Amino acid sequence: MAGGWATPGLPRSDLSPRQRALRFLFARTLLSVLTRLCFRVRLVGRERLLPGGAMYCFNHLSWFDPIAVMAAFPIRSRLYFYGPKESDMGVGARNRLISWAGIAVPFRPTKDDLRTSVRLAEAVFDSGAMLAIAGEGGIHVHEGDLLPLQEGAAYLALRARVPIVPVAITGTSWLGFRRTITVRVGEAIETGPRPTRDAVEAYTARTWHALRTMVDADRDLPVPGPFGRWITDLFNTWGPGGRAAASLRHGPKPVDVLIPADVPMPVARPSDA
Repeated sequence: MAGGWATPGLPRSDLSPRQRALRFLFARTLLSVLTRLCFRVRLVGRERLLPGGAMYCFNHLSWFDPIAVMAAFPIRSRLYFYGPKESDMGVGARNRLISWAGIAVPFRPTKDDLRTSVRLAEAVFDSGAMLAIAGEGGIHVHEGDLLPLQEGAAYLALRARVPIVPVAITGTSWLGFRRTITVRVGEAIETGPRPTRDAVEAYTARTWHALRTMVDADRDLPVPGPFGRWITDLFNTWGPGGRAAASLRHGPKPVDVLIPADVPMPVARPSDA
């Protein structure tokens, strides 16, 4: 079966493999260059990036997080994102750019297209590419904190039998010119069991603990000036009460997130044995 850009079923399957590759590389390069002009971007744990298909689960502090990940990861790595959650990807300049570049696996808020998005995600994995997901499902205010993870990352990874790699982002809760954004790659969590409800719950908890440990030492940033405050909240959706209400939300304590004991532990890859 064809692989790479020629894998059947990838996002923007209406384009040729060459067109997909060129658009993808153009968008990645443009966003990476612009990001690095405005911010200091650091990647820690580059050696933990896997050569094949894998699910990369990151914490979510800002609309800017996916761009930060794109700028930090090697430009030639084929990196897709699960999301955004939009009813119409043709509305808004940001959505149109994402759709044009073919870098996303979008799904509607009503979730009536989940089968389609799952098939797209599986095609991404089959092609040997990375698929990144904001595991919490929405943004939150506090660095060093982590809301409960939704089950999408674990379900998709278990279904495709690909590893889950936790990715911790620091420095995007408040954006400021030439401030440092750090993206840290954690140790892969190998999968194996079928995506039963118990298995999805267990791997969601394991991923939460891995990611929560990575962000534990992070602390809230000083509030930037007017431009920094404006760019930070340019596309953030805080919900009722805005940022002030969101600042009152905190994730659970590690002791309160239990890992079911009756689900097998990850199985090591043959190459790691």
